[in-house]
Amino acid sequence: MKLIISLVLILTSFLGYSQNPEAYKIYNAKGKKIRYQKMVKSLAKQDVILFGEQHNSAIAHWLQLEVTKKLNESRNLELGAEMIEADNQEALNLYMLDSIDQRGLDTLARLWPNYKTDYAPLVNFAKVNSLTVTATNIPRRYASMVYKGGFESLDTLKDIEKSWIAPLPMAFDANLATYQSILKMMGPHGSPKLVMSQATKDATMAHFILKNHTAGNLFLHYNGAFHSDYYEGILWYLKRQSPDFRYATISTVVQSDINTLEVEYLGKADFVIVVDQDVTTTY
Repeated sequence: MKLIISLVLILTSFLGYSQNPEAYKIYNAKGKKIRYQKMVKSLAKQDVILFGEQHNSAIAHWLQLEVTKKLNESRNLELGAEMIEADNQEALNLYMLDSIDQRGLDTLARLWPNYKTDYAPLVNFAKVNSLTVTATNIPRRYASMVYKGGFESLDTLKDIEKSWIAPLPMAFDANLATYQSILKMMGPHGSPKLVMSQATKDATMAHFILKNHTAGNLFLHYNGAFHSDYYEGILWYLKRQSPDFRYATISTVVQSDINTLEVEYLGKADFVIVVDQDVTTTY
């Protein structure tokens, strides 16, 4: 009887454990499961980290904040974000210095609709801890100019406007796999100029990361995963200019089953955060 009771208790405990839901798992580039602590330990050794998110992923945004907090315990951090465009740096600086409040920042800067829920926690953490935050993205209107008229359209910009983008002429490789995937994904709507427009974003983010990186510090950059997936995009530009830096990339994907990294995501980044598809998104 005691043996039967023991077996029942063990089985009950096992079932309870096996049915405990998990929202995400972390894998390395080869598809091996990685503990959060091991990922953070590796990230702490880098010069630049590109944290690729799905823009509406609550898990990705939560982990961005948690990773930022943890890395700040052992490294001098500098932060940067795709979600704020370079010509809004002055407004961001005023907010960081308490010269304007959140409403003032919202008035002066072109903040994303999900800023308050998804990015304000990161900016406010930086503010409280006296960390710099760099607005790294090209102003959208200039990327649109390239989409319509190619790189040469940027030559018409004034000097002050050129200070908000990567130096001209921008390097460009249309044959990068991620750029080619844009053309395939867009089908008949894709064009070489569309890829050029994407490249202006990657080049500009890389430019402002390196411009604002201080030797010995760790620059943590938040961007859409597509901008750094498969070690291209932003990273391609970073390595052209500073090949000896230690870089790490993170990507975020969604799967119906998080217990194995799907084949198509192998090699996507140094660390791949796999989020259960049933997890609520932020928009």
